[in-house]
Amino acid sequence: MTPRLLAVGLRLLGAGPSLLLLGLTVLVSAPAGRSAEILRVGVLDGSPPCSELRRPGRWQGTAVDLWQFVATREGLAYTLEAFPSAASLLEASRQGEVDLGVGCLTITPERVGTYRFSLPFQESGVALLMGTNRLATLRAVLDGLLDARLLGLLAGYLLAIAALSAVVWRTEGGYPPGSTMPVEPAGPWPRRNWWRRYALVFQVLATGPGTNTIVATTRGQGLVVLSYLLRIVFGSLIVSTITLDVLRMAPMSDGLPDSLDDLAGRRVAARPGSVSEKLLTTPPLKGRVTVVPLPKLSDAPALLLNQQVDAVLADEQQLRYVREQAPGRQRSRLQLVLDGQRPESQAFVYSPQLPKATAEGIDRAISEAKRNGQVP
Repeated sequence: MTPRLLAVGLRLLGAGPSLLLLGLTVLVSAPAGRSAEILRVGVLDGSPPCSELRRPGRWQGTAVDLWQFVATREGLAYTLEAFPSAASLLEASRQGEVDLGVGCLTITPERVGTYRFSLPFQESGVALLMGTNRLATLRAVLDGLLDARLLGLLAGYLLAIAALSAVVWRTEGGYPPGSTMPVEPAGPWPRRNWWRRYALVFQVLATGPGTNTIVATTRGQGLVVLSYLLRIVFGSLIVSTITLDVLRMAPMSDGLPDSLDDLAGRRVAARPGSVSEKLLTTPPLKGRVTVVPLPKLSDAPALLLNQQVDAVLADEQQLRYVREQAPGRQRSRLQLVLDGQRPESQAFVYSPQLPKATAEGIDRAISEAKRNGQVP
């Protein structure tokens, strides 16, 4: 047994039975490769859909899947170790405590001079996850229903039907009180004053049911068809105005930020050691935001819905995933805002001691995975 392998075995033994079992499984199942070295691979935990330890020995995520493809292609044996934050994983790689760090690790300008990164495999920015205000939503809907465009369409439809009712009234001879229904044989036309009779013609043309009872002439039938077309056209315009122009543009909650600078004075959750935390603790937001530690992204919905924080700042794709995985009632009360802020490349991180040939092989495998469409 080589000194390196003996060191890895002792490290696993001291880490506990579950990690020991995981390490032995990886060592036994790893394919015979071009390198006799056993890589110590750190994985960022609690960052779905990139990397997450679902249960002891069970990793899941796009970054984990990519690493497994790379290791299989390059024939690399490895052990896995969980890290709670990006900062701890980056520092462990810099100190040589791990040979490789796996996760969606953002390559910021500040990190480039300190850490050694792999070939980038995707690009992503940060976003905000916030809770909706139900009263504000209801108020926005009511305001939308009073929108000038919607009211104009309704007024136009009513005026068009009113004019068409007058033409039908004239065409059918004014419906004298003693006349019978032109088509319906049930009985005489109700004996009401002319205004009540005109209002009935208006109601029938506006709503549809009963149009066969108010006309007897061919011209009258044509006017009924015209009223049907008017209902279709104006109905479509009204629905599209409500759904596309009014409700979609209505704010979902009070005081939504227009930029990250608007987070001043709010409680914002972020993962320790992440790019998001860095944004909140450096100018212009330094000292103006209450930063709440977020151990795992899956905790974000509960923090927001229990009003323990005002917003969660994190990687956009990860926040989308967390929102989509939330139960339906919770999902309807969560919204993503300011998405795609400050997009940057993401990659794995290498230890300075990782052999150049191994790093180049990993980079080639990442490039092949991107070419094959296995990563974005």
